[in-house]
Amino acid sequence: MTTMTSPPVKLASAKIRTGAVTAVVCLALAAVVAAMSSLNVAVPEIARATHASQTQLTWIIDAYSLVFASLLLPAGAIGDRYGRRLALIAGLVIFGAGSTVAMTAHSASELIGLRAVIGFGAALVMPATLSTITGTFASEQRTRAVSVWAAVAGGAAVLGLLVSGLVLEVWSWPSVFGLNVVLAVVAIVGTIRFVPESADPQTPRLDIGGAVLAVAGLVALVYSIIEAPTQGWASARTLIGLAAGLVILGVFVIWERTRQTPMLDPRIFSRRGLASGSLSIFVQFFSFFGFIFIVLQYLQLIRGDSGLVSAVSMLPMAGAMMPTARLAPALVARFGSRTAICAGLTIMAVALVILAQLTGSSSYWLVVAGLIPLGIGMGLAMPPATSGITSALPASQQGVGSALNDLSREVGGAVGIAVLASVLTAAYPSHLHLTHLPPAEAAKARASVAVAAHFGGAVVDQAQHAFADGMHLALLIAAGIAISAAIAIAALLRRAGGALNQHGQAR
Repeated sequence: MTTMTSPPVKLASAKIRTGAVTAVVCLALAAVVAAMSSLNVAVPEIARATHASQTQLTWIIDAYSLVFASLLLPAGAIGDRYGRRLALIAGLVIFGAGSTVAMTAHSASELIGLRAVIGFGAALVMPATLSTITGTFASEQRTRAVSVWAAVAGGAAVLGLLVSGLVLEVWSWPSVFGLNVVLAVVAIVGTIRFVPESADPQTPRLDIGGAVLAVAGLVALVYSIIEAPTQGWASARTLIGLAAGLVILGVFVIWERTRQTPMLDPRIFSRRGLASGSLSIFVQFFSFFGFIFIVLQYLQLIRGDSGLVSAVSMLPMAGAMMPTARLAPALVARFGSRTAICAGLTIMAVALVILAQLTGSSSYWLVVAGLIPLGIGMGLAMPPATSGITSALPASQQGVGSALNDLSREVGGAVGIAVLASVLTAAYPSHLHLTHLPPAEAAKARASVAVAAHFGGAVVDQAQHAFADGMHLALLIAAGIAISAAIAIAALLRRAGGALNQHGQAR
């Protein structure tokens, strides 16, 4: 496989500047990643303040992810053509402005619309952060910086939960958006001061037709996935939406193959480093976000922990993930990307099997026993997978490559939450046998474990056991998908000619 890498931009005081650039882009990255998870802690307070329905609460969270994921590819292409630094600043301004207005919102509808605006800003920011690194740094600096980027990409979601929990102990829910504003302002100042422009003057003009098709297809697909747990995976609405998304994306593939200067040439997926990296990132975040969605309910509804305590309980995962990601380049240099990615996914699968053993009476140490290997697995697999994607593309397409990495992550997370939530939602009532309750009350108890808690006594015990059964099944499915991905990637990269080095090249 021929690897195309970016010629680095010449930097004054390279040693100092590269550290400053890495710090600034990782701060911007942390802001947009934390925004995906941080609002979950504030959902009960938002519900009380805005009288939002359950569907509206779901969309207050998911409107961000829908717009974010759908606009990543064209946003990356815009950065490649008009400047990654410019895209980063513009995205941070939109992200910060939307968050500022959201602090004054009084209704659920306003919050849903503003979360979509914030997601638009985030779509400009995230690919610009990684493409700035890959399009600016020399090879040896790039490898280290990508490992830091990957550590922040994984750990910021957990840290976002923690910081939001701390903020909510002192202030009300608008303060969570205030945190976005502070991070955006600091990142804008840092970008103006330290980040060089890295647009490629040879980048062709933006493929408008491809951008429209990509956005339309991803909106239909991601929207249908997000709605599937509510509408039902076999419902006409879900099936039509999924089919429409796939058809539009199929047209996108045909369109791009006929263009002289496509936004994303589908033939790049024949590069096995890129294909395996995309699959690895997808599966990592399928498992990660699906797990976070379930375990936060377990900690709060089954163990009875507060939002802050639940967030703090996740820290062992971030504490294991971030240093492992920093060590990953050295491990990749010695053993190759193939070994690192497959080992990381396998360790994740083992961690999910451990976490699937949790019950209502389990010690927190069992949670820790699963969180630590989960963090280690992600920290080991993520940097080489990210490098495999970005190093397979030329300098003129680093923004698109970064967006492809981010798209694998966002769609993986959305699918993970939807699929594992569906498993939990289906398993919980089927394991809850309440023959001693009147039918109307039994139906309410089967709606959720939170409702069942109001009945007290034996109903609570049965509901907790039913939830644990559903969680057990969901996490085992995630573990099976992770180990299947490890096997597939091992075979894929073996056919590519062996392991890959830290730059994504076959060796």
